[in-house]
Amino acid sequence: VEIGESVRGEDVYIIQSGCGEINDNLMELLIMINACKIASSSRVTAVIPCFPYARQDKKDKSRAPISAKLVANMLSVAGADHIITMDLHASQIQGFFDIPVDNLYAEPAVLQWIKENILEWKNCIIVSPDAGGAKRVTSIADRLNVEFALIHKERKKANEVDRMVLVGDVKDRVAILVDDMADTCGTICHAADKLVSAGATKVYAILTHGIFSGPAISRINNASFEAVVVTNTIPQEEKMKHCPKIQFIDISMILAEAIRRTHNGESVSYLFSHVPL
Repeated sequence: VEIGESVRGEDVYIIQSGCGEINDNLMELLIMINACKIASSSRVTAVIPCFPYARQDKKDKSRAPISAKLVANMLSVAGADHIITMDLHASQIQGFFDIPVDNLYAEPAVLQWIKENILEWKNCIIVSPDAGGAKRVTSIADRLNVEFALIHKERKKANEVDRMVLVGDVKDRVAILVDDMADTCGTICHAADKLVSAGATKVYAILTHGIFSGPAISRINNASFEAVVVTNTIPQEEKMKHCPKIQFIDISMILAEAIRRTHNGESVSYLFSHVPL
């Protein structure tokens, strides 16, 4: 990496999302942070819309790594002074860092999308495809003043869902599945079938990070979704060509405003509940 202009004494923001060739991108980010640091920039902020390895945040079985902590250590050692990220898989990851972390929420943008694009949103029900996302779902349901439901799932092994139980009544309502990420989409496609068989009239899915690996696209095409809405923390142009159901919410404004506020030393907490105009 070679930086094309002087960064001495500057406030540097490096934007790199954890997607595509994740390990190459992560390495590139670390090298860039270090290059800016030793070129005497005053502070370096890493803007990571989708945090890599965020799902490995605890030892789920013996001898498993805690990769999210390792990535946190690597960013700190490379010389990052501040991290801005979006919808971390588990908010505790902020505690893996000894430097400030701003974990922005896609929630305000999601609320705005629901109100603008789902006509019968007052009669909808917000559903979490797993118990882990209950907090996110209750918060959205409260702000829309609608009810919420949960799906309890049991996994036999990683990436494979065994059985699901729906808790809540979705009959004759528009169901909106909300989660922080969709990888192979097994869970949300299972959940969508479950909701339809429980009497939901339409099913939407709103996800912050659309990773869509492996069979995800064909699963979505075959599932009973009206639309699968993701944010562009991960570029979606290619995926949208193959799957007409995928729509995206642009969150560049939220990140831009977060960068502006951090640079000027203003409060970022406004962004947790509002979409910047």
